[in-house]
Amino acid sequence: MNDISQLPPLPDRLSIDPSSPFFNRDVFQHDVGIKFNDKERLDVDEYCLSEGWIKVSAGKTLDRKGKPMLIKLKGKVEAFYR
Repeated sequence: MNDISQLPPLPDRLSIDPSSPFFNRDVFQHDVGIKFNDKERLDVDEYCLSEGWIKVSAGKTLDRKGKPMLIKLKGKVEAFYR
């Protein structure tokens, strides 16, 4: 198990996209889990704890820059280290 005292604190908002201002490389050195409405989700691209939303990709649809189109889902969001 990981020692909790060595883990960086989870931010309020986090994105897996390296070009995003909410990307945090230190947090991704460890395995991060997301619970949305009390169910663990493995397909989350971005989350915000204080506003209560997650963004997930909309199938295989891409935007004009070649990145996946994202859908915002609102609900109860919890982030944790596995």
